[in-house]
Amino acid sequence: MKIFFSDLSELINFVQIPKVQKSVVFYSEGRDSWLHLEGLIKEFLRITDRDICYISSDIDDPGLLLEDPQYRSFNINKGHILNWLFRNIETDLMVMTTPDLNTFQLKYSKNKVHYVYVQHSLVSLHMAYRKDAFEHFQTIFCAGPHHKKELRAIEQTYNQPNKNIVEHGYSRLDSILELDYQHMAKNKSIELLKHVLIAPSWGENGIVETIGSSLVDLLLKNGFKVTLRPHPQTIKLANKKVQEIVNKHRTNPLFHLEEKISSYKSLYESSLMISDWSGAALDYALGFKKPVLFIDVPKKINNIDYKEIGIEPLEVSIRSKIGTIISLDKLEDIKLIINELLEGYISQDYAQLSNNAVYNLHYADRVGAEELEKLIIENVK
Repeated sequence: MKIFFSDLSELINFVQIPKVQKSVVFYSEGRDSWLHLEGLIKEFLRITDRDICYISSDIDDPGLLLEDPQYRSFNINKGHILNWLFRNIETDLMVMTTPDLNTFQLKYSKNKVHYVYVQHSLVSLHMAYRKDAFEHFQTIFCAGPHHKKELRAIEQTYNQPNKNIVEHGYSRLDSILELDYQHMAKNKSIELLKHVLIAPSWGENGIVETIGSSLVDLLLKNGFKVTLRPHPQTIKLANKKVQEIVNKHRTNPLFHLEEKISSYKSLYESSLMISDWSGAALDYALGFKKPVLFIDVPKKINNIDYKEIGIEPLEVSIRSKIGTIISLDKLEDIKLIINELLEGYISQDYAQLSNNAVYNLHYADRVGAEELEKLIIENVK
């Protein structure tokens, strides 16, 4: 009940703001969305004198703490009040990293609103998402050329309206590249060279949900330091699996659980990531220039008809370029494979890989902010 009245109070405060002061609204599911919106918002505030509003469904979202005279933030949790707000919101531009608009609880407004989708991963749009995940957005910010190609193919294949496509880039990768992670890790010991980070995707075929417990057992038995970094959705939907692993190894100094994916600690301290079909593997390899060991569990497919698009997903094609793939029946050899990968790994031309896969490397936020300003000029009433 307390949350209900808090949400209602926030809703009233938002509704009472004059339209001109909320012509641009950002919606965030929480602190994980903030990772992809922070730079864009700050850059937009820098280049414009427009007021913007930020609505988050997570009280722990750092975006709620940002202070700027042009910026107002509101915490409205998921539920009936947020759903009502989405259906009735009055704004010119709404920017979000949440796909499937108008498919589930979050519907588009009965008022005229221009919806902008910002990527929160480099993975494909036709295999990793539902076929109608982007149908109701008017503008899609694409992280790289593969997204643009996929979107045009999706529109043609499923007879969807053409979107306004922006060659944006990927703020998450830019922020990683700006880290002085070599300085952060300069004092790491020899032991950390055997530090393995497990950072998989989520779902019934994900590493944690399938072989998580036995994999951690195997790595620890072979003397590796292990950090388990489960996806937030895994913690939400399969927390029993996570807790089984934690309870089993909580007294082992070589084991650590990292629940906040906003933290960079394990990313720069580890020397190798183990993943499956997670977009985090691409961020890790291209951003930190370290190898990934991919466990060959079944693909994460949210669109069973993705092959109709006729494009190989990036998360499939890039695997052999940024690491090694290990089949489930070779897990007993994982120590040897990891050691070979670490000792014999030849650093790829990551600059070339990144430039081929991502637009506007290092400049995504600037480009995105300028594009938002153009959109608001075009759509202001």
